[in-house]
Amino acid sequence: MTHWIIAPVILPAILAPFIVLAARYHIGIQRVFSVAGVMALIAVAAGLAWTASDGTIILYQLGDWAAPFGIVLVGDRLSTLMVLLTAVLALFVLLYAIGSGWDDRGRHFHALFQFQLMGIMGAFLTGDLFNLFVFFEVLLIASYGLMIHAGGNARLRAGVQYVLFNLLGSTLFLFALGALYAETGTLNMADVAQRVALVDPSETVGIRLAAVLLLLVFAIKAAVVPLHFWLPSSYAEAPAPVAALFAIMTKVGAYAIIRVYTMIFHPELEVTAGLQTAWLLPAAMISLAIGMIGILAAKHLDRLVAFAVIGSMGMVMVAISMFTQTSITAALYYTVHSTLAAAALFLIVDLVGTGRADLKLTAQPTLPGAALTSALFMVAAIAMAGLPPLSGFVGKLLILDAAFPTSTAAWIWAVVLISSLIAVVGFSRAGSVLFWKAKSLPPPEDAEVETAAAPAVLSYCAVGGLLTMLVAHTVFAGPATAYMASISQQLFNPEPYISTVLETPGKLSKPTEGH
Repeated sequence: MTHWIIAPVILPAILAPFIVLAARYHIGIQRVFSVAGVMALIAVAAGLAWTASDGTIILYQLGDWAAPFGIVLVGDRLSTLMVLLTAVLALFVLLYAIGSGWDDRGRHFHALFQFQLMGIMGAFLTGDLFNLFVFFEVLLIASYGLMIHAGGNARLRAGVQYVLFNLLGSTLFLFALGALYAETGTLNMADVAQRVALVDPSETVGIRLAAVLLLLVFAIKAAVVPLHFWLPSSYAEAPAPVAALFAIMTKVGAYAIIRVYTMIFHPELEVTAGLQTAWLLPAAMISLAIGMIGILAAKHLDRLVAFAVIGSMGMVMVAISMFTQTSITAALYYTVHSTLAAAALFLIVDLVGTGRADLKLTAQPTLPGAALTSALFMVAAIAMAGLPPLSGFVGKLLILDAAFPTSTAAWIWAVVLISSLIAVVGFSRAGSVLFWKAKSLPPPEDAEVETAAAPAVLSYCAVGGLLTMLVAHTVFAGPATAYMASISQQLFNPEPYISTVLETPGKLSKPTEGH
């Protein structure tokens, strides 16, 4: 599977321009190639995850240049898990976009969708910090195009705000990379990890600066308070399938924090010791609280779900900030859960909006099919709020158990439990207003609405597929947790990763004379 690791990056990179050049005016052909490409991604991602499941580190050297001089893609348990999660999510989102007709409401949806997948996959697989920055920029460009898909002034304003915040993050990222390169002379993650440990303790200003700036950059991507202001409007105004795909975008920031702060700036590194706990844990708990209070205070359903994303990311970051094997295990389990639950909720928001004047949390007439929509909303809300028996409850139990031995256990338990109660109240209020107080409305008689309702079956299937994955994540919580524990163990033992990256020879293991 060594050469297959580049397929998740190359395949969407080839499909996107092909769709633009060869099928620009044929939405049917675009749909066929886009779905086929995503299904191929799932097959490749499953093969990579299977190969890495026994601890194998998959390495691909672009141009056959050995690290640290060449660009490398690296697949371990963590990166292949995230690639597989992204591919599965993309399939259900794409099916919904096709079923609801969202992909035909603007230009180049499928091409931008493929470029977005390219950026996400590359961010998860790259072994180089500068290329992580490059893939972040690919994400930014493609996501902006997707966000303003189908037009509208509100969507355009939200898109501009989204771009400005992320450009600020990109600028900080470049400053961090410059400081790190000045101190170590490399940006390959494995090589940086070795060199940071050798830096003289009296000359660590650049290292500390880079560690803080990188934490800020990744916190912006993960929408951690106080760097979360871009998310509510951006996710609420984005088209439903785009917002659902964006559920994995915040996880890119969480992934980067886990990767960088377990390999390079690990908790035992004296230079940056305490950075994660001192800054990240309080910000994560505040994010969790603000997100859940936002659910209770929201007056529109789309903003309610956007605040739920902030709250779920706060929960993930609480677990990450403890930086123990047990807490990272809990964070990874909850990451999978929150990605699927948030994506399902954003798609359900679109189903609720069908036939309604707006998404205000007020009683309005509803179209036939509200019973099924309400059932889906109830399941997704139970999952996001963390009620039993779904995986959100299991994930929160794992986080609380991981917090028990720490000195901040009382604070973490209090914030998690109280915020969960607030989320239950908020989702209950929204559900009762949307469905119980809704007035009955006779079925529409005009042919245009009847024709538009036909593809809704595929939309419901896409939402049902996401919720089925949530149920499976609950039923197989034991094996899933065991696998997350093996990922955590591998993360806290980075020597095999580092040795594989730096000691695997290539045809050009060092620069030739004159280079």
